[in-house]
Amino acid sequence: MTAPSLLEAIEIQTGPNPQRAVIWLHGLGADGRDFAPIVPELDLAGVPDVRFVFPHAPVMPVTINGGMAMRAWYDIVGSDLVRREDADGILASQAAVEALLAREQERGIDAGHIVLAGFSQGCAMTLQTGLRYGKTLAGLVALSGYLPLADTLAAEASPANKATPIFMAHGIHDPVVALERAESSRAALERLGYAVEWHTYPMPHSVHPQEIQDLGSFLRRVLA
Repeated sequence: MTAPSLLEAIEIQTGPNPQRAVIWLHGLGADGRDFAPIVPELDLAGVPDVRFVFPHAPVMPVTINGGMAMRAWYDIVGSDLVRREDADGILASQAAVEALLAREQERGIDAGHIVLAGFSQGCAMTLQTGLRYGKTLAGLVALSGYLPLADTLAAEASPANKATPIFMAHGIHDPVVALERAESSRAALERLGYAVEWHTYPMPHSVHPQEIQDLGSFLRRVLA
C-alpha cells in the first residue's frame, strides 16, 4: 500500500526551537486557516516551544451538501452522522493524519509530546486516529464532534493511548452535531475505560471564549 502524500498545512511556532507539537484538524468545508488565529489566545507561557500544524483536508464531493466539492476528511451521507458512515474515507484520512504524526517525529518531536486536536469532522478524525495510534500521544482534543466507527474501536484501539488525556467539549445549542451525539460518544469512550475531561458551553457549532481558556489550561498541563 502506497504511503499517503503529505497534506499541505499552515504552521505556526510559539518559539524558534519547537519541542512540542499540536496537529489541529479543521471541520467540514473549512481549511487549516480556521483555527490558526486561536494560537495566541491559548496562553502557553511556560510551555516549551510548540509547533502548531493546521493541515488542509482534501477536496471531495460531500453527499449531504448536494455533492458539492469542498474540503472534507470523509463523505457525510446523512444528518444523523453515524448511519452509513464513509469508512473508506475515514480510513484514508486516518492514514494521512498518521503521516503528519510521523513527520513531526522525524523532525525530532517525540510522540509523547504531540497533541492531536480537531473540530467537528476534525474531532471525529482526532478520535479515530489517536485512539488507534501505536505510540503514546500527549493528549487528544475533541471539539464539537463525535466518535466515528464506534463499533470497531474496542477491537482496534491501541493500548498505547488507553490512558491518554482526552479534552472533549461541545456546545449545548449545537445544531450541526447534536449534543446527544457527543454525549453518547463520551459514554462509549468511558465504557471502554478512557478518561474524558468533559466540558459544555452555551454556544452553537462554534468556539467559546471560556472553552479557549479551558483548552489552554489542558495544553499547558499535557505539554509541560
